[in-house]
Amino acid sequence: MISQLPIINLVALLLMAIMVPFIKKISFRATLWLGGILLIGVLVSSVFIFIHVANVGDIIYHFGDYESFLGIEFKVDPFASLFTLFVGTLAFIIYVYSSGDKTEGIESPEFSRYYVLYFLMLFAMFGILYSNDLFNTYVFIEIISLTSCAIISIKRKKEPYPAAFRYVLLNEIGSLSFLFGIAMLYMISGHLNIDLLANTIQSGWTTLPINIIFAIVFMTVGLSLKAAIFPFHIWLPDAHASAPSTSSAILSAVVVKIYILVLIKLILKVFGVELFASLGMDTVLLIFGGAGMIMGSIFAMTQKDLKRMLGYSSVSQIGYIVVGLALMSDLGLRSAFFHIISHGLTKAALFLSVGIVIYLKKSRSVKGFEGLGFQIPIAMTVFGIAAFSMIGIPLTSGFIAKWNLGIAVESASQYIFLGVIVISSLLNAMYYLPILFAAFLKDNPEHQEKVSIEKIPAAMLLPIVVLGLSILLIGIYPNLLMQLIDLVIARL
Repeated sequence: MISQLPIINLVALLLMAIMVPFIKKISFRATLWLGGILLIGVLVSSVFIFIHVANVGDIIYHFGDYESFLGIEFKVDPFASLFTLFVGTLAFIIYVYSSGDKTEGIESPEFSRYYVLYFLMLFAMFGILYSNDLFNTYVFIEIISLTSCAIISIKRKKEPYPAAFRYVLLNEIGSLSFLFGIAMLYMISGHLNIDLLANTIQSGWTTLPINIIFAIVFMTVGLSLKAAIFPFHIWLPDAHASAPSTSSAILSAVVVKIYILVLIKLILKVFGVELFASLGMDTVLLIFGGAGMIMGSIFAMTQKDLKRMLGYSSVSQIGYIVVGLALMSDLGLRSAFFHIISHGLTKAALFLSVGIVIYLKKSRSVKGFEGLGFQIPIAMTVFGIAAFSMIGIPLTSGFIAKWNLGIAVESASQYIFLGVIVISSLLNAMYYLPILFAAFLKDNPEHQEKVSIEKIPAAMLLPIVVLGLSILLIGIYPNLLMQLIDLVIARL
């Protein structure tokens, strides 16, 4: 039965996306409840899948009983099961928040469309992690691209349209680049199953090395565009600033990480670390990651719009993940995986906390936080915890993530990146701390009438509290997560 759970998860998410418009005609509240129950079911099944995979072995599923080289194959290993659990957890938390926020600025007729897109996006993300062939990975990537574009531009306003157009244009360039790389690999082996490709890469390198070089370069560039790795990040700040807060949270916390996970699958499962590094691609990623850590923070410091600031902050944090990956070591991969999960929790907490500020003030100005720590203490406390995590203050998950990366770069004798981590952390402090000082140490005469906590829906407060506590829990007890990550790396 457990071996069927991955398929059941996918079918359930797809059916929910199809059913939303019909259920809404009966009751939108019923739609929200049914969607929440379904996500809980998917989350519980993901826990069982991870336990099964960790203790018994991988789940391999062939559709239609075709062999791997002919049909579609799903392979659920510890890597796929851990990160589907991560995606499902954050998706449920953000979903609960959205039910109280009414998806921030979206007109009532768009409610059902929003959740159709939401469940389709989750369906595609689970499919990418489960899939063991490159073409179906590409199909799921395209579904994410289209649903992400729609979820950015769903407001009935002109402002999101340029950002959505830029997003879809650059993401389609990334998709075509990825597809070109797939074509190069197909020319070598005649199939696209990841395991079978891994077995033919070495022989392909001796006969058609140019194809493999083109495949590595084009697929890396394509995924870098989609993951907003510096300097391919130009779509991200505008997209996050224009989208509703729940959309910004799912895009920054989860979607861009999915593309990095696809890149990790390519490097480790298809090309191999030695071949990838022999072409100097590890050095290229190191340079991109290090530059992103610094430049993302510098750009964030200049922003007046808080959501644009958080968008550039994501560019910086993605740089940490890329540097960990580029070290091509167990310690580096360990730090990258930890940072993916830590940043997912932290950035979701930041965007959703800002969503509460927008819900109350209808403003996104960085300078408009005077006295908010006393007006909305829960939201601003969670914002503060998440900001401390971004800076790397001890007792937060962000500190552990940066500490692990520091150990990894020191072990790899890349000492210059120790300085880059310190400089980036100081820059993080320069744009997060002034907001916290204004919120908790300044009073605004315009805000004499205090806003009571009860005016904020509980469905919005509870998710951010859970995120804030999770950041502290992982920061204080990092081994809770590190043991799971070590299991994944051992099996990779």
